[in-house]
Amino acid sequence: MTNTLHQVGQSYVPEHDKSRSDDDYTQVLDDLSAASVHRNFDPYIDIDWDSPEMAIVPGDHRWILSKEVDPVGRHPWYQQQPVDKQIEIGMWRQANVAKVGLQFESILIRGLMQYSFKLPNGAKEFRYTTHESKEECNHTLMFQEFVNRTGMDVPGAKIGYRLVSPFVPLASTLFPTIFFFGVLGGEEPIDHIQKDFLRTRATLHPTMAAVMQLHVAEEARHISFAHHLLRETVPRKGRVQRFLLSLMFPLTMRILCGAIVVPPKSFQKRFDVPDEVMRDIFWRSDESKRFLRNVFGDVRMLGEQCGLMNPVSRLLWKILGIGGRPSRFRSEPTYTAA
Repeated sequence: MTNTLHQVGQSYVPEHDKSRSDDDYTQVLDDLSAASVHRNFDPYIDIDWDSPEMAIVPGDHRWILSKEVDPVGRHPWYQQQPVDKQIEIGMWRQANVAKVGLQFESILIRGLMQYSFKLPNGAKEFRYTTHESKEECNHTLMFQEFVNRTGMDVPGAKIGYRLVSPFVPLASTLFPTIFFFGVLGGEEPIDHIQKDFLRTRATLHPTMAAVMQLHVAEEARHISFAHHLLRETVPRKGRVQRFLLSLMFPLTMRILCGAIVVPPKSFQKRFDVPDEVMRDIFWRSDESKRFLRNVFGDVRMLGEQCGLMNPVSRLLWKILGIGGRPSRFRSEPTYTAA
């Protein structure tokens, strides 16, 4: 097939390669905007937070982290802990990942609004970025509701990430291509992990499962937009600019993956995690290295499509530990993309 299919909620839109015309790009924006109108979610309508099955009670084994999917859950140190500690760690970690997602999407909303502010009248991107911002606002509400119900007072991202966050949205107008690199650098790791949880049918608390399912459905549109926009704009840039962007691309992915996936120091301190274990989990062990490579299969595919892969950038991807073959299609399962 020359076109692969990309999931948008429960509908599909075609992935277009970079040789397609401007008309195809604008049609994709129309399709994404229409999908946002007809297939959208409200976390206070579509999640029954107060139903008995959603209750968060002590000793629930469904909070134990998956040994197949979660980087912490697969480590022997975690698996050797008493069950009550595994549950507490699992609840804290899942709440903290939600808090990091909230913080990232708050930055994204501000950046998208800044980006759309400078768009000319008639720009198709204006409508879609506004739709996306509205959906991301719902996601922040959903993530915070989840955190509140767990009762875990989690900080979210590392302090350095939180300190620079007010300045990041400015990149959307000063360096829009790098801003959208950052969009993918934050969205792809979370989306990848959540899809792996859902694909492997890992035992999840119903509250966590509901949050993941809603988020994955809408995030497909957001990631699709970033891919299409970069495929449309990057190939038109000059040779020197493309070369510099080819280096910024993997650097952005690696930095933001660390900010999104690696828990803050308070995690290690609270649960008395040995330094050696933290180094194994992030990213010294073979399993963690494989996870890190797998996260960016779709992004490497995008790099190929945008002309951002060259001998120097490929070497940088490898040095950063995120090199490998590109995905053959969007959201290719990791067990076939190792």
